[in-house]
Amino acid sequence: MKVLLISMPDVVPILVHEAAVHIPNLGIASIGGNIDPEHDVYLVDLIRKRRSVKRYLTKIVGKIQPDLVGLSTMAWQYDTCVKIAHLIKELHPEVKIVVGGYHATLMAEEIAESSQSQWFDFIVRGEGEEVCRRLVNGLDGRDVFADIPSLSYKKDGTFIHNPRGENLDLGLLKRPIRDKRRLTWGYHLMNARIETLETSRGCTRSCNFCSMKNMYGRTFRTYPISRVLADIDDIYHIRKVRSIFITDDNMVLNPLRVIELCDAIIAKGYKNLKLFVQADCVSMAMHEDMVARMAAAGFCSVFLGIENGSKKNLSVAGKGDIVKASKKAIENCHKYGMMVIGGLIFGFPEDDAQSIQENYEFFKEIGADAAYCQIVTPYPKTGMREQLLAEGLITNKTDLKKYNGLWANVRTRHMGSNELQYHFWFQRQTVLGWWNPPASIRKQGQLWISIWRFLFKPYLKLHYRRMMKKYGWEGRFQLEVQRLERMNAFADLEEY
Repeated sequence: MKVLLISMPDVVPILVHEAAVHIPNLGIASIGGNIDPEHDVYLVDLIRKRRSVKRYLTKIVGKIQPDLVGLSTMAWQYDTCVKIAHLIKELHPEVKIVVGGYHATLMAEEIAESSQSQWFDFIVRGEGEEVCRRLVNGLDGRDVFADIPSLSYKKDGTFIHNPRGENLDLGLLKRPIRDKRRLTWGYHLMNARIETLETSRGCTRSCNFCSMKNMYGRTFRTYPISRVLADIDDIYHIRKVRSIFITDDNMVLNPLRVIELCDAIIAKGYKNLKLFVQADCVSMAMHEDMVARMAAAGFCSVFLGIENGSKKNLSVAGKGDIVKASKKAIENCHKYGMMVIGGLIFGFPEDDAQSIQENYEFFKEIGADAAYCQIVTPYPKTGMREQLLAEGLITNKTDLKKYNGLWANVRTRHMGSNELQYHFWFQRQTVLGWWNPPASIRKQGQLWISIWRFLFKPYLKLHYRRMMKKYGWEGRFQLEVQRLERMNAFADLEEY
């Protein structure tokens, strides 16, 4: 059997322009790596083919002639996913298509009952490694669809949903594909090549805006440390890549295990290894010894879910009062030279223009190095969505393409969606201003930081000074909205 696994081209800028960070999709790489070796598996990350999606897929699907195409999608990528499935079915009607990922897991029944289901033959709910392995064998006549947990399949044109399977034993999973079976290349973080790995899955925190519990339940599972080291060896020695993004939902839930892992990494003696991770504030605040060991092992940057400076808003988000922990976590990270990217969320029910300004000012006060800012997004099947629906605060219930954190799909009790969208953008410009890397970050000597300080930022300051004279704040905002509208619009797919 020939299998082609595809991730979507839609992106969300984390800190900078959407072209500055392209990270390989670990989900399809892990699924592909666990399909039995007698089958031919290929991977395509369409993030690397954003300018020519249709042309590239037409060529690659025609060349490979796959028996099965797997599409991985999140909620805000689903519209593109449907168009790609339509394109592939039009080009090769005999090809079977399976859709998986967060959105397919949460919305399997809705997808199955929609008109869009005509483009899909199978749906995978939850973890995909074992389901897809058995699905491929089933298509080869060596397994039975009805016996595969977490699989939805068509019978007489109607989807049948098998019961969900149990969470996988991560110790049994094979390593992801990073070799020539991955047909797209050029992954980067600024000017550095980058790869991804996973050391754990799941999170036990209670954040009600997160859909993670629908994937794994409120569980936390870890890979054997020997497996993690084998992954790093593959990336470092075979792929010759020095920057690694760790995709864990919340790696630091077990501090003793993190310390053990860091000791093992240190013992391997990797030089110039740079690790990037996301973590919760409470763990990073309470375990300074863990933070110190992480820094010694090569962790140079951490994303902290600070979310908000308001106790009331944090309560709405199911976060509890973590303001004090946020400050301590940042202090610990800075003590050991780690860059902190702080996650902020705006658009809670009580937010007004002043509270948005105060939240940005709170961020400046706690001293994080960079901000990743989002607007409250009512993702399907989350507690946050149910709460906002009950209060009549969701203004966009159906256009999931705007469910990427950059758009105001909600209103507050004091602002409509348009006003929220504006102040989310405006207050960031006026309060946070231009990013100025602190001395601790400049000492890391990364080329892109110097390029930003001495080339891009001076140029952009001059550029926007001229724009302000011509358009003013409102005009600049409208241009930014238009840019966001274009960001994930793929003209060659519009006919599907």
